[in-house]
Amino acid sequence: MRGAENQDMCALIVIDMINTYDHEDAELLVPSVQRVIPALADLIGRARGADVPVVYANDNFGLWRSHHGELLETALARPHADLIEPIRPDDESLFVMKARHSIFYETPLSYLLWRLGVRHVVLTGQVTEQCILYSALDAHIRHLDVTVPRDAVASIHPHLAAAALEMMERNMGARISTTAKEIDFVRGGRSAP
Repeated sequence: MRGAENQDMCALIVIDMINTYDHEDAELLVPSVQRVIPALADLIGRARGADVPVVYANDNFGLWRSHHGELLETALARPHADLIEPIRPDDESLFVMKARHSIFYETPLSYLLWRLGVRHVVLTGQVTEQCILYSALDAHIRHLDVTVPRDAVASIHPHLAAAALEMMERNMGARISTTAKEIDFVRGGRSAP
């Protein structure tokens, strides 16, 4: 495990992408997810190649006795497994179960990031106007630097997602990159010049 001595370390956070898509608003969400999968898969691959921690923070579908492997199996057995396969966790991925919108609410994520020496998080996944927004706020409150690549976050309502991204940038000091290709893990997850 990386220690807290490297205070400039970055982590890629993949939010709620292990999903069964059998919930309300799924028909609005799925097309957006389909659009972000290529950029997100590339970003995950680049993070892994740069030895950047990849943390999956995921709802538990209300299955309080399940673990992340069971959630993955459940999602892969559903009709939208094609949305999960390209971005599935590998053996090195870290996993945090969450029950509410923010990845920090009642989870061990703050402690995990501290133990890893992470000061900068790249937030990806779904839903921009909900979980990404609330997680960015909680990261900001914890004095973490935040980057959100527009093409690696999915939304239900595009107009609300646009407003959420603007709020993250203006109110939370988040870096909103146009594309995930701008994320340079060698530079600590900052956007390339």
